[in-house]
Amino acid sequence: MRLRITFTKQGPLRYTGHLDLHKIWERAARRVGLPLAYSQGFHPHPQIQLAAALPLGFASRCEVVDLKLTENIPLEGLAARIQSAVPGGLGILSIETVEERAPALQTQVIAAEYEAELLETADKHDLPRRIETLLATDSLPRERRGKAYDLRPLIEALTLNAGRLWMRLTAREGATGRPEEVLDALGISLEDARIERTRLIFKTDS
Repeated sequence: MRLRITFTKQGPLRYTGHLDLHKIWERAARRVGLPLAYSQGFHPHPQIQLAAALPLGFASRCEVVDLKLTENIPLEGLAARIQSAVPGGLGILSIETVEERAPALQTQVIAAEYEAELLETADKHDLPRRIETLLATDSLPRERRGKAYDLRPLIEALTLNAGRLWMRLTAREGATGRPEEVLDALGISLEDARIERTRLIFKTDS
């Protein structure tokens, strides 16, 4: 059986990294008695798949995790049981079953949507023009971890509404746009915005 859980990541949990979040799910599964499936080999590990890593400090209302189990269990009441076993800031939104042999969750993500609330300290002067200029450019050369790349083709959409930036960024393996880099390209410091991931788009959605 393969469970797919959609959940929020808010509050202090925003500063919990990808690997620690994996451990949170492993502990929660054990606390509620889920029969987790483990990999084979000398160092077996629970078959838990998180859809896409979320940078530290970002909130989310759309995170997704798959838990592979060794037997079928009823879904009734499961959300409440898991909710009682996870830390504050992690809210269970939905639980469903998916095909056990479906492709790995992280290989199915193709894009992500983010909302950036601009704080009073943010430089908003002439921001609509800056956005228009960014979208009109053919290339935005950037560097990440010592490697050069082009940010522009990773920005699928970018709009401003009531002091909030909304962006849809490519999120494929080897081609992932990061919202803080979009802010930087607009001349806005990461410290001047609060970023939340609002949606993950999968291949089945397109």
